[in-house]
Amino acid sequence: MLRPQETPSREHVRLDGLWSFAFDPGDRGRAEEWWRGDLPGASEMPVPASYNDVPATRDAHEHVGDVWYQRHVRVPAGWEGRRVVLRFDAAAHRAVVWWNDVEIGRHEGGYTPFECDVTGHVRIGETARVTVVVDNRLDLTSIPPGIVDVLPDGRRRQRYFHDFFNYAGLHRTVWLYTTPRVYVEDITVTTEVDGADARVRYRVDVAGGQVAEVVLTDADGTERARAATAEGTLEVADATLWRPGHGHLHRLAVRTAGDDPDEYVLPVGLRDVRVDGDRFLINGEPFHFRGFGKHEDNAVRGKGHDDVLMVHDFALLDWIGANSFRTSHYPYAEEVLEYADRHGVVVIDETPAVGLNFEIAHTLVPGDPEHIFAAVDDATRAAHLCAIRELIARDKNHPSVVMWSIANEPDSARPEARPYFEPLVRAARAADPSRPVCFAQVQLPPDRDVISDLFDVICLNRYNGWYIDTGDLATAERELETELREWVRRHGRPIIVTEYGADAMAGVRSVAAGTWTEDYQVALLETFHRVFDRIDSVVGEHVWNFADFATGYGVNRVDGNKKGVFTRDRRPKAAAFALRRRWKGTEGSAADPVA
Repeated sequence: MLRPQETPSREHVRLDGLWSFAFDPGDRGRAEEWWRGDLPGASEMPVPASYNDVPATRDAHEHVGDVWYQRHVRVPAGWEGRRVVLRFDAAAHRAVVWWNDVEIGRHEGGYTPFECDVTGHVRIGETARVTVVVDNRLDLTSIPPGIVDVLPDGRRRQRYFHDFFNYAGLHRTVWLYTTPRVYVEDITVTTEVDGADARVRYRVDVAGGQVAEVVLTDADGTERARAATAEGTLEVADATLWRPGHGHLHRLAVRTAGDDPDEYVLPVGLRDVRVDGDRFLINGEPFHFRGFGKHEDNAVRGKGHDDVLMVHDFALLDWIGANSFRTSHYPYAEEVLEYADRHGVVVIDETPAVGLNFEIAHTLVPGDPEHIFAAVDDATRAAHLCAIRELIARDKNHPSVVMWSIANEPDSARPEARPYFEPLVRAARAADPSRPVCFAQVQLPPDRDVISDLFDVICLNRYNGWYIDTGDLATAERELETELREWVRRHGRPIIVTEYGADAMAGVRSVAAGTWTEDYQVALLETFHRVFDRIDSVVGEHVWNFADFATGYGVNRVDGNKKGVFTRDRRPKAAAFALRRRWKGTEGSAADPVA
């Protein structure tokens, strides 16, 4: 799915700002057809933002069920005769949309975009009423899964099996955009590198017409290749490559044939990715992942995208010496990937399939299914498959994305996991054969895991010294090394430790380096690093987490998860300076932050 852009043939209007908004705790709105008029009892809500923490009430924070958004839209007079599209970059977790009184679309999945063609409904120059109902409920057919309990007093309580707060709403931009009636519907690009040269394999899908020309230019506008077919290969001699730390982008300009041509310009990074034995190669060179699992999470905004916060996070990644991150545990806003493309930051791109595991959940009650695969069914896997396909369809052209992660911490010890995941892995490879496929496995030794051999890279979330052997770093170091060497012996593939870390309360220090102190967090990270440095097959280290983040209520969480090396408001803990010394070779301490 192509992102909206301004070209000679395309225009767009951002519909961000304050929308009319109403909670619907009794699910009355659909039965009463709230879309037919002004929302009853409405307040105002910013878009993009999670709605949960904007009102100053606990009911808003804990709301389970429908909420309604509405605003009035005027279609510009200059769009007469054009195709007009309403696009939502994200609606968590499912949405139905009306244009005036007519339903125009619905979507399941909270982190990928969907579009509604409203060409047949618009009246140019007149104002229309756009209404959206967004449902945040998670059930055993959704990705991520959850269970909604109805309490004796009639209230609903959402249970979910992942350790971050279930923020919801219109988290990203809403667009109204236009194209010609004959338009570029999609572009797919894969690139290969051969020494100093590169090849760009492309396919252009045009709705209602044909391609007139495809032109590849360098960043300075110099033409490097040209074609006049909808599918083909462009040869680029002596190419400037996209590589980690150097986000060099070419531009692929596509124009359709006819009297009213459409034009679309796709940024293209010339690079290739492959796995060779236990090495991860970018442009034929071994790459070592240094970075984090992150979250889209900030105070008040929740998961609402904000360019200011995004740029600051990338500045902190650069300051600390990180070269990569994983979009844990869902696809991030497209602006994030575009920024990573431009700045040479490497991304492991992950679906929202987190929580497919009852073994690590703390929300189970008597009467629940024995294990996750006894609870999910074909509808769940269909939602998971859709999440994979939508992720790849959206992000396939980003050079920063080097690998697809199709799940985080599923119950991969169950025999039922293999028939569940085998078709999903095949589907991911079919959708994009050019990138490796992985999943993040949690705390299972290789002799108990039944699916890791299906994947290209072994990604491990490990909490030795924290959840296991708490406080005993000597045992943690010994057992971690023993386990990693067994993974090498059995699989011989690259290993990325995609999560490791410890909670630390900012400002809590101790000469004894006790748990929950900044000192213990540093000591645990250094323990893991000693092990990594002794095992060549470990090609990546992603600390959990970049910054503290919000979670649901629980006795093992104090105002959220505190495993960040930065606080939630992005103040560095001692661990941030320790990582900077390791990753950037820069001396410095908390007392010397600019060293």
